[in-house]
Amino acid sequence: MHHGSDGAKPARRHRVLLRLSAVVVMAAASAGVWIGFDGPSVGGRALPGAVADPAGEVVRGDEAASRGGARVTTGCPTQRLVAPRELRGMWLTTVNNLDWPSKPGLSPEQVRAEYQNWLNLAVRNNHNAVFVHVRPSGDAFWPSPYAPWSYWLTGRKDGASPGWDPMEFMVAEAHARGLEFHAWFNPYKAAQTGRLADLPASHPLRQHADWAVTYPRRGTGARLYYDPGVPGARVFVEDSILDAVKRYDLDGVHFDDFFYPYPVGGETFNDDRSYQRYAKGANHGAWRRENVNLFVREMDERIKALKPWVKFGISPFGIWRNRSSSPAGSATDGLESYSAIYADTRRWVQEGWVDYIVPQLYWHIGNKVANYAVLVPWWAKIVKGTDVQLYIGQADYRVGEAGAWKDPRQLDRQLAYNQRYKVDGSIHFSARHVRDDVLGAVTRYRRAHYATPALVPAMSEAKVQRPNRPEGLAVRVDGAETTLTWSPPEGAAPARYAVYRTDAADGPAKLVATVPAAGAEQPRWTDRSGAKSPTYCVTALDRLWNESP
Repeated sequence: MHHGSDGAKPARRHRVLLRLSAVVVMAAASAGVWIGFDGPSVGGRALPGAVADPAGEVVRGDEAASRGGARVTTGCPTQRLVAPRELRGMWLTTVNNLDWPSKPGLSPEQVRAEYQNWLNLAVRNNHNAVFVHVRPSGDAFWPSPYAPWSYWLTGRKDGASPGWDPMEFMVAEAHARGLEFHAWFNPYKAAQTGRLADLPASHPLRQHADWAVTYPRRGTGARLYYDPGVPGARVFVEDSILDAVKRYDLDGVHFDDFFYPYPVGGETFNDDRSYQRYAKGANHGAWRRENVNLFVREMDERIKALKPWVKFGISPFGIWRNRSSSPAGSATDGLESYSAIYADTRRWVQEGWVDYIVPQLYWHIGNKVANYAVLVPWWAKIVKGTDVQLYIGQADYRVGEAGAWKDPRQLDRQLAYNQRYKVDGSIHFSARHVRDDVLGAVTRYRRAHYATPALVPAMSEAKVQRPNRPEGLAVRVDGAETTLTWSPPEGAAPARYAVYRTDAADGPAKLVATVPAAGAEQPRWTDRSGAKSPTYCVTALDRLWNESP
C-alpha cells in the first residue's frame, strides 16, 4: 500500500511527412533557410510537389532544387510509424513531506522550484504522467471551500492560505512538459489527528461531528475519517473532489488504496451509528463494500458528466481475494482488499466504473505469499474484454531491502514480465526513490524499457472529437540542429503533437518527441541529434491520446 505495451503501433495512412535527403540537409544548413511543406494551397487545395520559398513565394520541387541545389520531395513515403503505447508515471507524495515539498512552510519560490525539479526528473526518465498528492488527509493543495490548506504545504495548523494557488501552477508546469497531471486524492481520510479538538476551526468535521470516525481509537496512530456509511459525508467528499475537477485542467482523478482503513489489531472501525441507521439489516461487511461501490460509481458518473475527457483511476491493494476465499481469486495468501478494507476492486473493473486500475504489486517475483508473476496475469485477465486500462504500481521504494530486493534487476525483470500480458504501463512509488536510483535499479530499467518517449494508451470511448492532421510543416536546418514548425489543424484543437523520425529510406519512423500544444503560439520542435538524411512526420493528439492522420 501507499503510505503511502502494446509495442510498435501500426502505421496509419496520410500522415504529414517531410523527407530530407543528405543534399537537402547540407544545402539548407549552409544558408540556414526555412523550407516549408504541406502549406501552399490554391483555393484551399494543396499544390502537390510544392514548397514555400522563405520569401513566401510558392516554389515547385524542381525549382527548389535549383535554389541552393536542394531537392525536396513532399509525397508520403511508406515508412511505418512506431511509438510505444504505455503510461509511465511516478507518484509525488506530499503527506509527511515524503517527496514534496521537502518540508512544511517553504516559500512559494522554493515550493515551485522543487516541483519543477520533480517534473524535470520525470522528463529525463521519459515518463509521460505525474500523480500528485493534492488531498493527502482531508486537506487541500488548492483554495478549496471544502477543506483547509495542507499543513505539509503551509507549515501552519490553522488551515490558513499560503497566498497563492499551487494547483494552477502544478497543472500548467506538467502540461508545459507534455506530462499528464493526475490529481491524487485520499477521499475519506479527514485528518492526521484522531481528535476533533485538534482540527482547524474551518474544518468540515467541526460542523459535522456525526460524520467522523476515529481509528484506531488509541495510540499515536489515531486518525479521523469521514464515515463512508453516511450519505451526507459521501456526497460532501465527492463535491470536494469535483471542485478541483471543475476549476482545473486535470487529466485524471486518482485514488489510492484508502477507503475504509487497514485493520489494526484489537481495534474496530466504529461505524455502528451509521450502520444502524442506513444498513437496513444488511450484513455489515457487505454494507461497507456497497458504500464504497456507490462512491466509486458516483465519482465516475459525476466526473464524466462534468468533463468526459478526465480519466478516473484507482490504485488498490494488489490482492482482491485469495483463491482460498473465492474460486475467482488469485493464487495468493495475503490480506484481501475485499474483506479487510471493503474494496471490491474486481467489480469496479467489471462494471467499468474506472478508466484505469493500478494494483499495487509491491512483491518480488517468486514471493511465496503474493507472487508478482501470479498477480500480473490475474489482473490482466480481469481487465480483458473491458475498456479499463491496466497499469502496475511498481515498488521502487523497496529496492535495496533484504532478500530479492537486493538484486538491482528486480524491477527490470518485472517490467519485462509485464510485456507478456495486456499491461498498459507502470507507476513508480515514489518520486524520491526514482530520483535516488538505489543500486542503479532505475538507471537499469530506464535503459531497458524507457529509453525512448512513449505515448499514453488512447482512451477512445470518450466522446471527444479527434483532431485533424497538422498543416504547414516546415523545417530549418542550421548546422547540427534541425527545427520543425507546423500549424495547428483545423477544427478541434489538439492537446499535443507527436514527432517521428527515421534515418533510413525504408526503415520505420520512430517517436522522438511529444510536443505540448502551445495555445496561440506556433508549435515547434528542435532536433539536436545530428541525424543524417532524416525523414520526419508529425501527428496531432487529443486529450485522450487519440492520434490524427
